[in-house]
Amino acid sequence: MARYDAYARIQDWPEFMSWPETWEQRIDKGWVLDQHCGVRAYLKDARESSAMDEVKHFGMRRGGRRLLPTMVQLANSGTLPGAVSPVIGLPDMHCGYGFAIGSVCAVNTEDPNAVVSPGGVGFDINCGVRLIRTNLTTKDLEDKKERLVQSLYDHIPVGLGSQGVLPTSFEVLTNALELGMDWSVREGQAWVEDRDHCEEFGRMLDVDPSVCSTRAKKRGMPQMGTLGAGNHFCEVQSVDEIFDEYAAKKMGLEQDQVVVMVHSGSRGFGHQVATDSLVELERAISRDSVRLNDMQLAYTKIQSPEGQRYLKGMACAANYAWVNRSAITFLVRQAFAKTFGESADDLDMHLVYDVCHNIAKFEEHMVDGRPRRLLVHRKGATRAFPPHHPDIPVDYQNIGQPVLVGGSMGTASYVLTGTEKAMTHTWGSTCHGAGRNMARNSARNTVDHASVLLDLQSQGITCRMASLKLINEEAPDAYKNVDDVVETCHLAGISKKTARLRPQCVIKG
Repeated sequence: MARYDAYARIQDWPEFMSWPETWEQRIDKGWVLDQHCGVRAYLKDARESSAMDEVKHFGMRRGGRRLLPTMVQLANSGTLPGAVSPVIGLPDMHCGYGFAIGSVCAVNTEDPNAVVSPGGVGFDINCGVRLIRTNLTTKDLEDKKERLVQSLYDHIPVGLGSQGVLPTSFEVLTNALELGMDWSVREGQAWVEDRDHCEEFGRMLDVDPSVCSTRAKKRGMPQMGTLGAGNHFCEVQSVDEIFDEYAAKKMGLEQDQVVVMVHSGSRGFGHQVATDSLVELERAISRDSVRLNDMQLAYTKIQSPEGQRYLKGMACAANYAWVNRSAITFLVRQAFAKTFGESADDLDMHLVYDVCHNIAKFEEHMVDGRPRRLLVHRKGATRAFPPHHPDIPVDYQNIGQPVLVGGSMGTASYVLTGTEKAMTHTWGSTCHGAGRNMARNSARNTVDHASVLLDLQSQGITCRMASLKLINEEAPDAYKNVDDVVETCHLAGISKKTARLRPQCVIKG
């Protein structure tokens, strides 16, 4: 059958979609071929969203390889063997490789046919965000902002293909892949308490570096401690508004305080791990004549040799990302100490929290009234566990897991907390950022970088970037409004606002 026959009923969308709330949309199973799970999507105005526009215009673009509508990608996720309802779409969702970015798909491991899909994690495995607090205020930045941003730019390698300043050998890399942030602490690149304020405490245990290709290791070896390019950033920010005084106090945050947000991932190592696995799975799918709505949905059974190789390699890449962000934190602390003439400890540069965005993890959730062990794929989504959950740090047991949401360049970022409703409605997940609404090529062709720089300057934001084209690609107009994204999640009850952060200095690759 022709591949697009899987979407023969797309234009019958009114029969399958409903809107229980202005910010919630549901898609019944059966909308695309073999879809056995429903979809629950959260959007600012679900009926009039850009995601719905994609669906309505899909019939005009039949034939040839094209990007599928985000809503169709969500429905396609519901075709995975072992997947349980609902597949989740979050307000920052947009089209991705196979799976929508900003989506969550949970698979029941008790099902003998349950699968793992690399497309449900993405190429930048454990792309994530961390927040470092200080005891400085914006007044302390007034005469040092230029010196600070230059010091950060000098300390942190940025840009596509950038190389780290930390010496790394195959032996060192293998140890880092096995130990994650335990290795960073041992090597003096992280504080002991940093590890306690990381998702999974900065280390996934079920790893095997031997399953990672030599090419992956060669790509990863020189890049440890580098920011990378694209939407990755290091921002000096200030606490602009506090919504939950108790939660903010628990995190050590207060009005006008200076903080640092770091957004980076597993660099070329994680990309190669994902690529190697997808090549292997796509070859197996073709060999076995498995019918997929989209080849980018390639999957394998969790317990198969291919599935175990991917999961162990993915865990290695996740550990690499934590080590990478720890190394960047080490460099950030050095830059602050040099600029302000005090040690990082005296500046109270403690880690608030570190969250993952692209990862698949085994978690316990309630399904049909009983706890089940699920493999939860989060792609462009953040874990948002509620108060008293055993997997969050002791410091945050009374408030819930901190959730860090990075904005687009020049716009606000947010600190949120997880909720009980997230556990019951979204597999313990919420948004991860602003979410693109313009492709990079379109942004390069339509956005004027000079205007963007003038706008940043008028807001008092100091920038350093490795490439002018990045200004166009990462301009605020290329992204959704992060305030709307966060407010939608807050109204839906899947996360709770704690603080709003305003950018002061921006470092991008």
